[in-house]
Amino acid sequence: MRIRSCPQTDGFVSRFFTRVKKTASCSNLGRILRVKPPIQVNGCVFSRSTSAGLQEVGMIPMEELNETFVREFILLGITNLPQVQVVLLVTFLMFYLVSIIGNLSIVTVVITDRSLHTPMYFLLGNLSFLDFFYAATTVPKMLTSLLFDDKRISFQGCIAQLYFFHFLGCTEAMLLTSMSYDRYVAICKPLRYHVIMARGVCLELAFTSWLVGSLYSLFHTIWTSKLPFCNMNKISHFYCDIKPLLKLACADTHINERLLKVVTGSIGVSTVLLIIVSYTFIATHLHSIRSKQGRSKAFSTCTSHLTVVFLFFGTALSTFLRPSTKDSLEHDRMTAVLFTVITPALNPIIYALRNKD
Repeated sequence: MRIRSCPQTDGFVSRFFTRVKKTASCSNLGRILRVKPPIQVNGCVFSRSTSAGLQEVGMIPMEELNETFVREFILLGITNLPQVQVVLLVTFLMFYLVSIIGNLSIVTVVITDRSLHTPMYFLLGNLSFLDFFYAATTVPKMLTSLLFDDKRISFQGCIAQLYFFHFLGCTEAMLLTSMSYDRYVAICKPLRYHVIMARGVCLELAFTSWLVGSLYSLFHTIWTSKLPFCNMNKISHFYCDIKPLLKLACADTHINERLLKVVTGSIGVSTVLLIIVSYTFIATHLHSIRSKQGRSKAFSTCTSHLTVVFLFFGTALSTFLRPSTKDSLEHDRMTAVLFTVITPALNPIIYALRNKD
């Protein structure tokens, strides 16, 4: 392997080669310094493994190497107080078990009970399936950190967690919007319900929800993963999220922050508006129903969905549309607990308690 001579590193190169046996051939040196994607330091380009070897003999300071590549992050979590950590561990474990058991139960019942093979329960099954994995994306790592005080997460693991978190979050927003449309058709057009909400339409609504969520998350994940990170690898959160990672980047992140607000805001506002439009038509139709019993029966089918909508969108939008400041990161941690731990556990309870009609 040939190394280009650079005036800035002549002294370092001479010290390096004094540590290599004089009998070592260039082919042996090439095997020692395997070529990988290059790193530029002081105007000279080195491969990543070469740079690691040069760093070991003092040619490249650790700070300059870490500025390009970070192997792991440290999740600081919610608190460092041992007494509080014990309380959080027990509380979050309880909510997680409720979430796993509740959502899996709904999915199982919807699949096995043929009387529930309807558009409403098909979408509900998708939502429960999603909530099962939504909680599993962040809660197990948080429980491990609280139990064993192991706050490390690899770079690849962090990026994977970021992707699945936003993928499932965006998909849930789309599914809740589809469910509001289902409620609109069921109440305002009951005679044509099974025609409008045919099997093909339900599949298209579910597929579109999952597809949009995947593309949304993939877009932000790629942009975030390409950022250079400094030797500061401590994330002020209990899971990997975009905002805390932007704080660690050694580059101008204004474009990333604007894209996050524009794309997330567009999807969030559009889904909320569609839900509002659906329930505006529903409210108008309910007002025209003269029978009090019929009105309450129709409204009871919407209460569970409205409760979940307020829980999810209220916490999610307040987090992602809030300006990124030191105080906002503390606020984000608190609200994140709601829609990552508590909401997935409450959803099956809310729908289980709904009126059977």
